Amino acid sequence: MGGKEKLLALNSVSMEGTLSFNGQNIPVKIIQLNNKGQKITLTINGMDNYTIQTKDSGWNYFPIQGQTKPEVMPSAVIKEISDGLDIQGSFINYQEKGHTVELIGKDDVDGTECFKIRMVTKSGLEETLFIDPNNYYVIKSVEKTKASGQEQEQTQTYSNFKKMDSGYVFPFSRTGFGPGELEITKIEVNIPIDESIFRPI
Repeated sequence: MGGKEKLLALNSVSMEGTLSFNGQNIPVKIIQLNNKGQKITLTINGMDNYTIQTKDSGWNYFPIQGQTKPEVMPSAVIKEISDGLDIQGSFINYQEKGHTVELIGKDDVDGTECFKIRMVTKSGLEETLFIDPNNYYVIKSVEKTKASGQEQEQTQTYSNFKKMDSGYVFPFSRTGFGPGELEITKIEVNIPIDESIFRPI
């Protein structure tokens, strides 16, 4: 994905793209500041809908669903997803971060026999990662999450990997990001991010 030194220097990411769903192309913007915050904005029918997450807080605001003001995320959800704020990647210095990693064999993903790795993060999130042995890209992940006390699985796939001029490699196509397929059109790295964007408006 660019190498360990590059990833350890990754401080911020700004992505723009479109989410294809039910014949609609919904503009999406994702802003991430390493271990500080993340904001995902979807513009639907001219209205901005967003999810904000920080280490200790989180809000959802979806006027498309009738919300009139941002709603606070439950503390259990914030804790469960807090490791996702590590944009350098859970594999980097995973032992220092308190994560455990186990190779559990190989499995087929659309004709590619991938390494299958089980990761349990410090916060307790369990994720199975499928790694293409030809390039060591993660092409599929399955997260186990809890919602209303019930365990659920969330599957995401990653494709169309591109190496940017900055030396970083990103997947420009993803599924499992919400209900549709996300196509990224623009990525900027290590740009200044004002932390005030991680507060609800």
